[in-house]
Parts: sequence; C-alpha cells; structure tokens
Amino acid sequence: MSEYGYIPEAPEQSFGNNKGIFNPKDIYDLTRADKYTNYGQLELIETQTITTTTANVDFTDLGNYNVHFLAQSNVDLATDGAFTRVQLSSDGGSSFVTSGYQYARQRNYIVGGTGYAQEGKSTNTSYVSILGSSGTSANEVGNGYAYLYNLLDSSKYSFSTFQAISTSSVDLDSWFGSGVLPTATTHNAIRVNASSGNIESMNISLYGIKEYS
Repeated sequence: MSEYGYIPEAPEQSFGNNKGIFNPKDIYDLTRADKYTNYGQLELIETQTITTTTANVDFTDLGNYNVHFLAQSNVDLATDGAFTRVQLSSDGGSSFVTSGYQYARQRNYIVGGTGYAQEGKSTNTSYVSILGSSGTSANEVGNGYAYLYNLLDSSKYSFSTFQAISTSSVDLDSWFGSGVLPTATTHNAIRVNASSGNIESMNISLYGIKEYS
C-alpha cells in the first residue's frame, strides 16, 4: 500500500489540500515537510528557565510572525502580590517603552471564602499585558499567557490579550483583559519583569503562530 491509504499511488500533498487516510506517522512526516493542514500552529521561538533572582527576561528574536504567544508557568516573585508584566521595544531591546500603554481588565478573586470581582482600566500605564502574580509562601505561584498582535507591523498598533491565575496575597486570583500600545511602529523585542521587586524563578516560552498565504 502506498502512503496515505491510497493504492497504488498517493496524490501530491500540500497545505490546505490533503487527501487520504493518515496515520500518526503520516501526519508527523507531512507536518515536518510543511504540507499538513493545521491552522493556528504554534512554533517555538525560545524558552527561558529562570532559577536565580532576575530583574528582566528579554526576548530579542521574534522571528517573522504577525501573532505571538507568550506562556509562563510556576512564577515565583520576590514581592507578595506583585505581578509579571509585558513591555515592548522598538530598538531590538536596547530600551523598552515604560509608559503610554492602555489596558482594560477584569479581576476575579477569593479572600476567606468570599468571591470578589473588580474592573480596571488605564489610558497610560507601564505594560501591555499582565501575565500573573505570586505570593511569597510555599507553593504560591502564578501562571498565565498572552497573545501579542502586530508587533512587527510598522503600520499598526501593537495589541494584546491576556489571562492569568495565581495564589498570591489572596486565596485565589485571576485576571483577563486586553492592552494596546497606540503607536504604529515595529516592536521587535519583548521584556517580562515584575511590577515590584524581582523574579525569583519561572518558566517562560515565546511562540509564533504560523501563517499561510
């Protein structure tokens, strides 16, 4: 039997035009050959594992993507209730924008068994995304992710959406929202740091979302 369940000859495969009955090896081989239809495919750019006290975690290679995905896990911060945030650079990471961002977010949290909801917004803040907070007690860690849009497009604003959950200065804390840096220019580096104090440890990965013409 030929590839992809065809007898005697398999048809030509290409993205958006796959034919046949595929087993896992077929899918693996076609994906490696960039011929398997899989919209929204994440491609890892870089993973950083922080194990010592760090002020800033920078990503200066953003590949060539219109949409980026930033995911962090097991975040431990030096300051109770601080959160990690995302800032952008237009000069490859030599400097980072620390004002002029806008955001709108929703916070839902639990204290002593009682749930609370809180809205927040700003037209001039220091970050485009929140990735999550942490406490200073054992096992109080944060996790979160953000999608970043149009960073490398000099004709568009840079946008984000974000979601995070943690245990920190409250029993359970969660955030979701969106942000924008309303400047139409190329933003070619990303910085993650804490709103107060330093990062003690975390795992963080930057992905690009593959596009097809």
